Amino acid sequence: MKNSISEQSFYIESEEEDDEHLEKHENEEEGNESDFSNEDNNDDETNRPNSLTSAWPQSYRQSMDLYSNVPSPSLHFLGTPSLSRLGSSFFGSSLIRRHTPEVLPSLHKPLILPAEEEKAPHRRSSHGLIPPLHPRKSSIKKIPDIERPSKDAHGLPISNQSTYGQAVVNGMNVLCGVGLLSTPYAVKEGGWAGLSILFIFGILSFYTGMLLRYCLDSQPGLETYPDIGQAAFGTMGRIVISIILYVELYASCVEYIILEGDNLSAIFPNAHLSLGGFELDARHLFVVIAALAILPTVWLRDLSVLSYISVGGVIASILVVLCLYWAGLVDHVGFESKGTVLNLPTLPVAIGLYGFCYSGHAVFPNIYTSLADRSQFPAVLLTSFVVVTLLYGGTAVLGYLMFGDSTESQFTLNLPKGLIASKVAVWTTVVNPFTKYALTLSPVAMSLEELLPPKHAKSHVYPILIRTALTISTSLVGLAVPFFGLMLALTGSLLTMLVTLILPCVCFLRILKGKISHLQVTICVLIITIGTASALIGSYSALSNIIQSMA
Repeated sequence: MKNSISEQSFYIESEEEDDEHLEKHENEEEGNESDFSNEDNNDDETNRPNSLTSAWPQSYRQSMDLYSNVPSPSLHFLGTPSLSRLGSSFFGSSLIRRHTPEVLPSLHKPLILPAEEEKAPHRRSSHGLIPPLHPRKSSIKKIPDIERPSKDAHGLPISNQSTYGQAVVNGMNVLCGVGLLSTPYAVKEGGWAGLSILFIFGILSFYTGMLLRYCLDSQPGLETYPDIGQAAFGTMGRIVISIILYVELYASCVEYIILEGDNLSAIFPNAHLSLGGFELDARHLFVVIAALAILPTVWLRDLSVLSYISVGGVIASILVVLCLYWAGLVDHVGFESKGTVLNLPTLPVAIGLYGFCYSGHAVFPNIYTSLADRSQFPAVLLTSFVVVTLLYGGTAVLGYLMFGDSTESQFTLNLPKGLIASKVAVWTTVVNPFTKYALTLSPVAMSLEELLPPKHAKSHVYPILIRTALTISTSLVGLAVPFFGLMLALTGSLLTMLVTLILPCVCFLRILKGKISHLQVTICVLIITIGTASALIGSYSALSNIIQSMA
């Protein structure tokens, strides 16, 4: 790239009249701001398609911040923006468009620092990994202070300063997902010795999470995972990494659909529907019902209500685990099987399942940049990983001890139906995806809405159609491939290995080439090798098992 990442802006490319408005402000301040007087001729280069001003996706930070912040709730549907005045709006008064002359409301400042701020010491890693960054002059127009975002689209102050405790909860909420339900099944597939893979992946994932932090610190203004991709490999790197992240989110939505069908059909096994010779069994029926119930939530333009509720995902996960412990230790369920030490034939499936447990790296940059004190990020990450790993490990051990070789892909399906603890666990598992599905699908939908032609940019119909189509497609995939454990293993092997292990190391080596030690290079190469081998072996095994199960 001719222009570096540090010389880019997160301002969305505006129409001609907005450019003229900015030029007017520049002319007024030209006498006092001589540093920018010779920069105006570079506007065409700054606004080139390969710059952050127009590079897709622009909505990533905004949509992923739903995971790292809990805004004040407000509720309105696509097409009814007037209701947003009842409370703070996360999405603002309109969806992100390519030609809207506004700044992403989730950002406090443009990607490039003004000349006055560049004179201040640059942000450094608390571990001394990154050498001092040399100030460089901006080649972008000076943006008047009156146009810098201090309030959201509804005039409310923008707050993006998380405390240590909030960041830990957000980190745990991201890491502690549906993979928790499959950890006993992973022990069954890999054996007791295979459980060590969980802890190995936990250590490696913590390290690569720190690498993302170093990448963000390497240049001023990097905020998200796609930004890191662009800093490393240009616009193509940004696009490729974004697509991988969006596919991973889409796969998670498919998992939610399968999860709903499996657990609801376990509660109501005799449910069915017959319409003119066309019959739906319990699982297919509940997949359809779940999709219809979820659909209105994906039409919400402001998902802050669901974001607020979804923080209870940590509580829900802990509650489900407590129910498992209660069933085993109080109600004396299971504990009859000693299990297998090592199960080599199905160990690759376990690799994918354990890998999926640490699929939170897409949000770590957002958590880091939202911290009031960014030096706390290592402690935040370490606390989140330790707590979640202990939760995963305890669930895996207890679940496999209770159910042995009969362990299902979700341990909730093994719990005796007559116990109160079983009912609480199953219903908690059923309700939780209803709050998370729309939040997970929203980044994918918003990225597609950015690609709408300008003439449809302000339409409320097309966003609804896109989100409806995505929901229907995830339901169809869930119906066609109804194998929760194998789909989880495939996602963990193929996508999570890329996002969690491989890409952070590759980007770190690329961005900080020549500034890191030989030991760091060796560690990164080792992690890339482990991630690549796990991805190839796990993906092949999961795909083979899916094909055999469908035959």
